[in-house]
Formats: sequence, C-alpha cells, structure tokens
Amino acid sequence: MHANSRNGRAAAVGAIVALEALVLAACASGEPAGPGVRVEAAAAGGPAGQPRIAAVIKGLDNPFFQAMKQGIDDQARAGGVTVTVQAANSITDTTGQADKLNGLAGQDFSCYVVNPISGTNLIQGLARLSMLNKTVVNIDSPVDPAAAKSANVKLATYIGTDNVEAGKMAGRRMTELLPSGGDVAVIGGIAGDVTSGARVQGFQQGIGPNLKVVQTVAANWERQMALTAATDVMRANPNLVGFFVANDDMGLGVARAIANSGKTGKVKVISVDGNKDALEAVKAGTLDGTVSQYPYAIGHMGVEACQAAAAGKTLPPNVKAPVEMITKDNADQALASTPKPFGAYDDPFKALIQ
Repeated sequence: MHANSRNGRAAAVGAIVALEALVLAACASGEPAGPGVRVEAAAAGGPAGQPRIAAVIKGLDNPFFQAMKQGIDDQARAGGVTVTVQAANSITDTTGQADKLNGLAGQDFSCYVVNPISGTNLIQGLARLSMLNKTVVNIDSPVDPAAAKSANVKLATYIGTDNVEAGKMAGRRMTELLPSGGDVAVIGGIAGDVTSGARVQGFQQGIGPNLKVVQTVAANWERQMALTAATDVMRANPNLVGFFVANDDMGLGVARAIANSGKTGKVKVISVDGNKDALEAVKAGTLDGTVSQYPYAIGHMGVEACQAAAAGKTLPPNVKAPVEMITKDNADQALASTPKPFGAYDDPFKALIQ
C-alpha cells in the first residue's frame, strides 16, 4: 500500500496547477467538487471561529475505520463543529480516495484530517492544501516524509499508533504464553506495507530467545487469504506453536484454520487492532490475544487537533494513540468500553481546547 512515488518538485507543482484549473472549472460550473461531498452553508472557520473540518479516511467496509468515523463524528458533535467525512470505497482504493480529497480541496474548509491508504496517494491534494495554508492533520497511516518534502506538503501534526510498540507487546505476550519456546509464524498484510512491516518488526524484537520465526507470509489484510495461508504454513511446519498476525481480520482467519486442524489452544494466535469480533474471540478463547488500538480515539483527537489549531494553539508534531494488550482476563472490560479505550491515555489536544 505504501508504494512510494517520489516525484520531483517541478512535476508536483505542475500537477497541482492542473488540479487547480480543474477545481476552479468545477466551481464555476456549479458542480460539486467530489462525489457525495456534503457542502455546508457556513464560512470557513465556522461559527465563533470554530474550524470547518473535512476528513478523508479509508474504506468504511472495515470496522476499524467505522470506529474512526464514529470518533470524528462524536467529537465534532460535542465540540459544536461542522465536519464532512469522505471515505474510500475500499482499503485498496488509492485513486478514489485521492479524488475525494481533491474534490474537498476546492471547498471552503479550514482544516483537513487525512488517513491515507498509502504514503503517497494523497500527496497531490495535500500539496494544494499546503499552498492554500490549510491546516492538515495526518491520522493513523503516515504520509511518506520524502514525498511530502518533495511536494512542499506541510502537516500540522500526526496522530497514530506506534506499530512497532504494538508488535513488541504481542511478542512479549507470545513469550509469556509459550515459556518453553518453539517455532512461530507471522502473517503480514500487503507485502511492503509500512504498517504491517512495523508490526512484524516489533513482534520480532519483542519475542524471547526461545521463540523462532520460521516463516513469514503476506495475506493482504484478508481473512480468507489468511485462513488459506495459515493452513499451508501449519502443513509445512507441523511443530508450529504460534502465529502473530498483523490485523484482527486476518487473525480470525488464522484462528479458523487452527480450529479446522483441531489445534485450538495448542497453537497460539495473537493479532492487532482490537475489533469487536476479535475481542469476543479472545473472550471465547479462540484468539489468544489482540493488541487493541483505538481508531475511535485517533479520529476523536483528529477533530480536537483542528479545534486547537483554529484557536491558534501550537500542535505537538507527533502524538501516540493508546494501545492495550487484551487477554481473556480483561476482554470483558474491553468489550464494555469499545470502541473507546478502557484505560487512561494521554490526549494533549484536550488541554489545548479547554
């Protein structure tokens, strides 16, 4: 997903000029700037200096991003601010997501919250926003720093999970579950994806010396593909004692493969995300743990960042979102609180808008 496309500055500027012409033409014709864009009858900045926010996130076919949208909507409602949310059609719809941002860039918003599918697919639209001196809040998946620098993209802040740390937490938990050690396998997302790679790296750093990663495969973030991959991995490694899986949807597929082989409880599986289905699987014992990140909190803080910027506050450049290791011991607590974290966490934006 993070296939890096590092264009030169001249090419980026040329693309931006072309985009501006298209946007101006659309505005002159009276047509909407993008599919499904909801245009509010309010000035930029909103009532009483409040920001007018546009958010572009990944596909709402995934419960992770549904929770993110809920966090955005809830904080906008609580803060009395206007927000328009546009989502990609799917987690791989890089072009469609870019089109949505380009459309919103022609509207009168003061702050943009962006969750890019890849590190580079929103660069063109973000470059236009930076030329217009709009506030850009990057959440969850980071914009590629080299591509951003090349296109003179200015980001006000980044809010997201420390994925290396999430992987380390899973590695430490796997070591606790398997004190005698043994062979484990890793199921990653899309090959080359930055998020997946960071989680896998963290897991490898977090496991004890008695655990050995014998195979790593990519399953493209898909449950059925992970089920098939795990079945093949267990067949090739009959002594396997555990799986680390880079997200919950794939983790549930791996859990099904383990059940199909009659090895539930014998082969451990830990995944990342903390989706409700995964929390219920942890409670039931079919999943041995999930490192729960909180897209609700990420979306919530994204809106708070826009509010703080509108109030003239200086935003912290990088904010870590909360993560929690969910086991059978605390699964009920996590389920009762979902999609919000059940533990306390640091939210530096809250103090800035009080």
